[in-house]
Amino acid sequence: MSDCCSGKACQLDALRRRQTSTLKIVLLINAAMFFAEFVAGLAAGSVALVSDSLDMLGDALVYGFSLYAVTESLRTKAVAARIKGLIMAAFALAAFGQVVYRLLVPQVPAFEAMGTVGLLALLANGVCFALLWSHRADDINMSSVWLCSRNDLMANVAVIAAAGGVLLTHSGWPDMVVGIAIAALFTRSAITVLSQSRHELRRADAGDQPIPSTSIPSTSAGRSHE
Repeated sequence: MSDCCSGKACQLDALRRRQTSTLKIVLLINAAMFFAEFVAGLAAGSVALVSDSLDMLGDALVYGFSLYAVTESLRTKAVAARIKGLIMAAFALAAFGQVVYRLLVPQVPAFEAMGTVGLLALLANGVCFALLWSHRADDINMSSVWLCSRNDLMANVAVIAAAGGVLLTHSGWPDMVVGIAIAALFTRSAITVLSQSRHELRRADAGDQPIPSTSIPSTSAGRSHE
């Protein structure tokens, strides 16, 4: 009697279950960190922390769309990726708005809160990054999720650096610079994901919907991926 999971369909089911489990965990982590960073950012008067918290909220929404798309068709995954790109673009505008506000209403942020919360966010995103690493090449859905996680780590390191800059300069400019950098990172990610989704939509419309062989682990050395 053949093992069910020796077939491609069962391998895909197992892959999707792993993807779903991972996405649920990283969604919860990002939702919790959004509230923590947003409240701390407002209390500390930090543009960088508020911008990073918006990143966390954007990621939580992205992961929600990704959960929906796990079991869907290539076209649905591509549409979900487009929505994610638009979400990233919207939060980029929100982050730039925070920068403009601080230019009009200057404030030296509390570097202690920036450093502490920034380090906590770095640890949280490190966990997310590790969980998503093995899924980064599964498909466009998981690829866009992993891209968000990678960008989060960069943003967290920048926030911690900004806290050090505020401590050394006693001014809000390091915080402002990092806020702008995070907004720019949002923008770049949005452009990347939107470009990928456009390519995948064209493939879907052309009827070219192959399942990437790299996303399906082979159960024996001699079995074809096709």
